[in-house]
Amino acid sequence: MSLTIVPVETPTLGDRSYLVHDGEVAVVVDPQRDIDRVTDLLAEHDVRLTHVFETHLHNDYVTGGFALAEATGAAYVVNGADEVSFDRTPIADGETVAAGRLRITALATPGHTFTHLSYALGEVDEVGEGAEQVGVFTGGSLLFGATGRPDLLGAEHTDALVRHQHASAQRLAEVLPDDAGVFPTHGFGSFCSATQSDATASTIGREKEVNPVLTQDEETYVRELLDGLGAWPAYYAHMAPANAAGPAAPDLTPPHVADAEELRRRIEAGEWVVDLRNRTAFAAGHAPGTLNFGLDGGFVTYLGWLIPWGTPLTVLGESADDVATAQRELVRIGIDRLEAQAVGGPEDWTVGGRDEVVSFPTATFADLAQVRHHREVVVLDVRRADEHETARIAGAVNVPLHELVARVDDVPAGEVWVHCAGGYRASVAASVLHAAGRTLVAIDDSFAHAEEVGLHLVGPETDTDDTADGSAA
Repeated sequence: MSLTIVPVETPTLGDRSYLVHDGEVAVVVDPQRDIDRVTDLLAEHDVRLTHVFETHLHNDYVTGGFALAEATGAAYVVNGADEVSFDRTPIADGETVAAGRLRITALATPGHTFTHLSYALGEVDEVGEGAEQVGVFTGGSLLFGATGRPDLLGAEHTDALVRHQHASAQRLAEVLPDDAGVFPTHGFGSFCSATQSDATASTIGREKEVNPVLTQDEETYVRELLDGLGAWPAYYAHMAPANAAGPAAPDLTPPHVADAEELRRRIEAGEWVVDLRNRTAFAAGHAPGTLNFGLDGGFVTYLGWLIPWGTPLTVLGESADDVATAQRELVRIGIDRLEAQAVGGPEDWTVGGRDEVVSFPTATFADLAQVRHHREVVVLDVRRADEHETARIAGAVNVPLHELVARVDDVPAGEVWVHCAGGYRASVAASVLHAAGRTLVAIDDSFAHAEEVGLHLVGPETDTDDTADGSAA
């Protein structure tokens, strides 16, 4: 294959976009909002962009497709059946677009959405003959060892979509050669994927061997996939409408710098002021009322999931680069305007006297096991409900992180020891609770250690039934 396929990774959202070129002409599939990454690649490879393809109206990010086409003069290729408010180059099942030596054929693959398309990639020879199928861009259809989830359009459509998803994967397996590469948009941590895989590359032949949608009959696939679906981020509800409107390129101009007095006014007004530092630094000292969504974890997913949509947002970083990183992440999910920023540390973000730096302790599961021997504490599990049901500390209270902002009052009175699976979500939760005036300890440890240190676990993936063990809740 003489074509070049360049993945454009967005690991914080679990997605990939793709730049494909023949040395002169290029196309892009499913670009993210920050299109400068793509235009930089076009310049680096010295190629001309002729087409931008969308596999579907995305639910997990705001597309850069419309803006990229506008900026480059490329055709914006979107399913003609999608209801959008902008001019596009419509395409339908079976139609082929020529771009240099590239031949891109649309294949209807409903399942993730009703109008989802995959794009088979063919390459013709120097004289324009032949069209060897070398790969397929599958969007949210056939993923590595999985498929895109079918429940994002509402429960009333899920049964129909999951069955479409099975049929669509079967179609791809039938019409494409085994050595054709599979290039999905989702499946690298995105909640748009029904399940997750560690694979980084695959082919149609490989998926025939390992992917449940191609190894199971329809009823088994439908039952097991639906049984395994968990919650998805609340901000997803805003993505498809934004994409149908043709979003403009983002403005990444740095927001204005706020002093400590302004930060305090914003917090007291109910706005969100978010500390971007890692959880260790935040626990050791932070401005009262600030919330911790560290850039070192699932920053944009969890911030987008928890923040009441439209709430004014200010970010605090150790450097201007941290603020710029956060801003870039946020525009990808349609949070286009930051109210303000501040850089430095908590001593720079607090007003002396009435607004001193505050902190809370951190601990391990071993510490929790010890403290439960001699005093009563509240064990708060902020993992998703499906994680909690699988294996949990006996007596723990489950308030999933994405529900905590609205359910702070559901956390029992007393000293709260909050945990998740690895520490990141626990720190977010601890910051929410600390801002609400609760006394707490954040467990910064892997849940895999809980049983090793003597904490009694219950649930179907443990050795014991869900019965009380006498430990304080």
